[in-house]
Amino acid sequence: QKKKLLEELGENRLPYMTPADADFHQLWKTKYSKLVFRKSDTVPDELHQMVQEGFLTLRKHGCFFQDLVRIKGKDFVTPVSRILIGDPGCTYKYLNTRLFTVPWPTEGYDIKYCSPQIHHACKALIRLNDYLHIEAVKALQGQNLSEAKEIKATAVIDREQSFATSLTEKESVSKDQSSCGVPEDDSISLKNRTSYNVTLLNYMDPLQMLYLKQEPYFGMGNMAVSWHHDENLVERSTVAVYSYSCEGSAMEESSEEKLKGRDPAVWHVGLKVAWDIETPGLAIPLHQGDFYLMLDDLNMTHQHCVLAGFSPRFSSTHRVADCSRGTLEYIFGQCELALQNLQTDSVALSLKSLETAVVKQVEEIHNEVEFEWLRQFWFQGKRYLKFTDWWLKPIAKLEEFWRKMEIMTSLLLSEVRKAKQIEEQGNETISCILLILTERQRLRKEWTAR
Repeated sequence: QKKKLLEELGENRLPYMTPADADFHQLWKTKYSKLVFRKSDTVPDELHQMVQEGFLTLRKHGCFFQDLVRIKGKDFVTPVSRILIGDPGCTYKYLNTRLFTVPWPTEGYDIKYCSPQIHHACKALIRLNDYLHIEAVKALQGQNLSEAKEIKATAVIDREQSFATSLTEKESVSKDQSSCGVPEDDSISLKNRTSYNVTLLNYMDPLQMLYLKQEPYFGMGNMAVSWHHDENLVERSTVAVYSYSCEGSAMEESSEEKLKGRDPAVWHVGLKVAWDIETPGLAIPLHQGDFYLMLDDLNMTHQHCVLAGFSPRFSSTHRVADCSRGTLEYIFGQCELALQNLQTDSVALSLKSLETAVVKQVEEIHNEVEFEWLRQFWFQGKRYLKFTDWWLKPIAKLEEFWRKMEIMTSLLLSEVRKAKQIEEQGNETISCILLILTERQRLRKEWTAR
């Protein structure tokens, strides 16, 4: 799609608007209404101070890391340095790289941090998380309300245009209005779509970067993060982003010379309608302590990028990560399911069942534990020891499960080798496990290379 779009554009550039443009707010209202922006003066000073000190503490302790991500079979190091903080045992996967949360202080969990300062920083981020959750609920409620008003206004206009409407039709209109924009389980839905379980923290100093990609469609300048949709999120969940650019006097907006387009000294968030060349883009300046919310399906229908300014910048991007397959609770459950097929009562270990479906499930879980968890963790896992040793025990437990699954694979292969097996069933089992073992071998080579 990107290639097609660039070919269509040729040497031309698409139009985009900044707050300096007369039609900026009209464009925002009509095409980007699910983006909510709040200036820093709306946030309590005490929260700003806590969070900004937290960012600087984490930076001082060397807690931000560039990720090695995989795109179309190739590995790239991200220009932005990151760390994931959130609910204990939670993970977040993007571009084939699984990040493991540095747990924020959570009731019922014994989390020992490497220093009191790191504990304070994580505490500040859970405070920010709670604040942004409340703001997101309010914003969604406001959106539902304005949608309801719009529908109501339309219904009134329709009635005025057609005063002969029958009574029964009027009744159905009023019934529609009573529920419009606000589903029955609204409070549950709002909570689910705004209860952030992780925040992905970003840091970048553009002046330390030798090369930054140029924004390709609008000519917006240097990009810190290319156009994308955030992935691995609960559907229609809100993303909240708090921005802290370390602006000094030299980095203020160049007000003397009015530049056409965006001021390159200032960080911006760019937005565009996904794969659309009709609608102008938006570039919104981000100053110290501003935050924005991407509500409802905005992350699916639109793409966003981050345009680099001159000063270093931190951001805290709060998400409702889809953890259906990404928590310790989930993967431990999978391991227990697989190990149900291991007979441990007798002196020698053996498999309870050689049924193809059972064997297939066990070997797939074996692959999942190794490639989605253990190798992902140790690939860049030593970084977490800068914060806490919290992950070491659960990872050791997973390794123990994995060793037992290795034994199960050996037992399976020795059973398959025995000629006593009925030939047809043997062939079916062999075909099934051969695929899984071939994939395991391929992935082991790939991970060794990474």
